[in-house]
Amino acid sequence: MAAKVASGANKVFQNHDDVHISFEDQQRINRFAKHNARMDDFKAELEMKRNELKCVEEALDEIELFDEEDDIPFLVGEVFLSHKLGATQKLLGETKEEVLKEIAAIEAKAKVIKAEMDELKAHLYQRFGSNISLESDD
Repeated sequence: MAAKVASGANKVFQNHDDVHISFEDQQRINRFAKHNARMDDFKAELEMKRNELKCVEEALDEIELFDEEDDIPFLVGEVFLSHKLGATQKLLGETKEEVLKEIAAIEAKAKVIKAEMDELKAHLYQRFGSNISLESDD
């Protein structure tokens, strides 16, 4: 009887280094990795858009000091166009609103991807436990 207990104990304490990965599991891992890369892209894009927003807001603050009759150069594409204070403020305001919309769109896309990543992560950790690491290094 002691031999049965010992053999049963060996089955419980087997090393799980050889984990079987099904095709579906591999697809989930690949999808998680793809989404993780997209999230990195979203983070970089958000940082750029937030810097752009900061520059537009600083420009709006700075031109408050200008006189109403001063011509203020405004960059459109690769060309500077001169406008009076009111027109420049309007253009900067429109640019600010556009950047805010772009930031919101990026954040919405990132939220959807993050939700799917959380589902994939939960499934994969449930399936593989400590044999898989899905945490980012940052």
